[in-house]
Amino acid sequence: MADYDLIIRGGSVHDGLGNPPKAADVAVKDGRIAAIGQVSGTATQEIDAKGLLVTPGFVDVHTHYDGQSTWENRLAPSSFHGVTSVVMGNCGVGFAPCKPDQRDILVKVMEGVEDVPEVVMTEGLPWNWETFPQYLDALDQRQFDLDVAAQLPHSALRVFVMGERAAAQEPPSADDLAQMRALTTEAIRAGALGVTTSRNMLHRTKAGELAPSLFSEEDELAALAEGLKDAGKGVFQIIPAPMGDAASEFALMRRLAERSGRPLSYTLIQMPAGDETAWRTSLDALSDATQAGLQMRAQVAPRPVGMFYGLDLSFHPFAYHPSYKAIAHLPLAERVARMKDPVMREQLLCEQAEDTNPVNLKTVRAFQFCYVWGEEPDYEPRIEDRIDNLAKAAGQSVEAFSYDLLLEREGRAIFYQPGANYRDRNLNAVRAMLGHPDSVVGLADGGAHYGMICDASFPTYFLTRWARDAQGSDRIDLPKAIAALTSEPAALAGLNDRGRLLVGHKADINVIDLARLKVHVPTVAYDLPAGGRRLRQLADGYVATIVSGQVTYRNGLATGALPGRLVRGQQQAPVSA
Repeated sequence: MADYDLIIRGGSVHDGLGNPPKAADVAVKDGRIAAIGQVSGTATQEIDAKGLLVTPGFVDVHTHYDGQSTWENRLAPSSFHGVTSVVMGNCGVGFAPCKPDQRDILVKVMEGVEDVPEVVMTEGLPWNWETFPQYLDALDQRQFDLDVAAQLPHSALRVFVMGERAAAQEPPSADDLAQMRALTTEAIRAGALGVTTSRNMLHRTKAGELAPSLFSEEDELAALAEGLKDAGKGVFQIIPAPMGDAASEFALMRRLAERSGRPLSYTLIQMPAGDETAWRTSLDALSDATQAGLQMRAQVAPRPVGMFYGLDLSFHPFAYHPSYKAIAHLPLAERVARMKDPVMREQLLCEQAEDTNPVNLKTVRAFQFCYVWGEEPDYEPRIEDRIDNLAKAAGQSVEAFSYDLLLEREGRAIFYQPGANYRDRNLNAVRAMLGHPDSVVGLADGGAHYGMICDASFPTYFLTRWARDAQGSDRIDLPKAIAALTSEPAALAGLNDRGRLLVGHKADINVIDLARLKVHVPTVAYDLPAGGRRLRQLADGYVATIVSGQVTYRNGLATGALPGRLVRGQQQAPVSA
């Protein structure tokens, strides 16, 4: 009988805590790390890791797999990129708690805020729960290719307590606030990692109605904070108003952290317009807060927070033109054939976009700030290659120039717009945010934005762009970069049994060929419930990904193993470690 289930031999082992690597073997037994060093025993399976990195599995604290986890076992694209644990329920949106007559409201919110098609949710969601504890019980029966942890979403909670009043701009009563507080405590005690909310006015239904959490005043947010305080655990996650006054927004978050006595994490990005110093103001206030003893962290993205456009995606410059709406239901090939008709071309170029949602109209107008992508991804494009500048150089209107570009590759051309974090057409602000001692890599949004964003590839990009390829002061030391993807987000979420390669810890591990590590250009797949569409972004360089001691992916291919489970609540570090 073998001594171990798995031995990874001869790799460059990173502990995930930022310490220098060491050449060693890693032995695994019963889902835990059993030995690190020169291991002489035998194993049922061995992996030769000579010349490769051996790291903890990556922990992603900002995902939206709330729906996907109820209908799928593979939480891609995160699992394509070395992620072995995800935290979902961010931004105040999700599907629990929910009474039967409230399902339509939550579906419409998720459709608008996170770009998950209504038909996908209608077909895919089993709705075998009402309360949040029942939702966790439903997830507890499922198996995944990575571990899943959930948070309580404010919009769902507000609708559950207030019904239709939640989306009708009505303030909560004292009884409503008391229920929200009690239900927050109940969710945490049942296994939620925290509670989440959003103050982002861009978070609307597809028709343009604001998400329910956006009608909340501080007393309601305080009720959530007090629910965490009553539970004595959990994290408060919040998206502050991105175009609001940075100092005022941070002051509100600080008061919530003080009130709850619990950690608070928030979204921080460099906005493409408005106050150019807002992100610095927020970081300065964050430093003051943490020096005062508050547990506050900024979730930051390691590259531009951008979106994709194309005829096969959610947005393109003609998506809301009346003549295009009339053919939008057709298969791509038929739409392309119609648009190649000179009469249709002339008609579309004469029309204007029409929609009840101002965010949609703003989004399609922003196509002129896109860049054409070819065979390789380019997240730091040159301004002269932007579509408005290419059109000008060609002596055409942006609309006419864009029309022809959309039809290239039989309508499968893809366009990238680097929005937030690229205001100065460089990543200097990103590097500064990543370098702040109180920031955490996040905002990957896996499980959401199926037809417009694919940022679940953040871990792969982060390691290549900032640890392998960056030069001089831009470069992040590789051990620190690995810690930023492992122990640091794990600690924020309270998942202290993972994110570290230490004896006794959970055997979530990546074996990586750093020289070959790269992200690919996203492609479109129609593999969601009801034939729904989503972007998939693959990676090279992941030799093996291991969850609870079982190899889930080898060289990017699924092995069939599904060891991932629901994680209930915070996890303590093993005593033996």
